[in-house]
Amino acid sequence: MGNPLDFIVTAGQRHDAPWAIPLIEGVKAENLLADKGYDSDDIRLFATENGIIPHIPPRKNREEERPYDKHLYKERHKIECLFGFLKHYRRLFARYDKLKRNFTAFLHFAAALQWLK
Repeated sequence: MGNPLDFIVTAGQRHDAPWAIPLIEGVKAENLLADKGYDSDDIRLFATENGIIPHIPPRKNREEERPYDKHLYKERHKIECLFGFLKHYRRLFARYDKLKRNFTAFLHFAAALQWLK
């Protein structure tokens, strides 16, 4: 856990949640750890239909309380540590590359470095 498996590069002003389903499609996993921004019925339904248990805290405006394993959710810090690792590379966090192809290539290079740790 905490090592990158796949990326979808989108525009910086786009919301991430619409890309959650294409990102986890075809992934063999037992659990899905995501923050409140990914709390949607579509994502939860897709995960459960594919045998993945979603551990997503409910948004404040959700009328019904959705259960999730709080102890397992604490492991999500490893995902945040991955983003912190990637932000060490100024080229990534400042998005100096104008072409998506170049940005994605360096992102994969940085991800490979994380796997080698």
